[in-house]
Amino acid sequence: MSGHVYLVDDDEAVRKALTLLLETVGLTVRSFASPDIFLRQAKGLLPGCLILDIRMPAISGLKLQEKLTDLGVTWPTVVISGHGDIEACRRAFRNGAIDFLSKPVDEQDLIDAIQKGHAELEAQELMSAERDEAMALLDHLTVREQEVLGMIAKGLTAKQIADALELSPRTVESHRAAIAAKAGTSSAAELTRFWLEANTDQ
Repeated sequence: MSGHVYLVDDDEAVRKALTLLLETVGLTVRSFASPDIFLRQAKGLLPGCLILDIRMPAISGLKLQEKLTDLGVTWPTVVISGHGDIEACRRAFRNGAIDFLSKPVDEQDLIDAIQKGHAELEAQELMSAERDEAMALLDHLTVREQEVLGMIAKGLTAKQIADALELSPRTVESHRAAIAAKAGTSSAAELTRFWLEANTDQ
């Protein structure tokens, strides 16, 4: 295994034990004694899997989850607790946790949860890269080409696009050829994917 893990727990013995365990399987672990310390350093950290204790002084693991969401940090999170109440578990999952483990934490369950988290993180990074690629493509299209691409994404034919934009079908085909050249594909499905990825937040 490889990847970054960030452990936030006010119990020093737990931090030491889990850090030792995770480092023996090849993970890079950084531990933090409080949510405040973690939050002060979070912006400078590489993406990784979070392990949060649910009950800590001042800021709970659940509250830390919410603060990170507000900051736009959506890293996979494993919540651990010595007090496994159902409502806390529900809240953790509502806040986006990928697993909820009770102390003492089963070693294999924790490792499995982190593997799942890193797989999710890779998927997030791939989606982000594809969206950046799609945004870069749109930046290279003219306004008219963007209009045509948007209509291709809606499944309109060249004639329908021509009618909607008051152009000749031949002109629409010229725009489509220019879009295909810039995108590196003439596939309607691929062009639709580009458009949808570039407009996921719109």
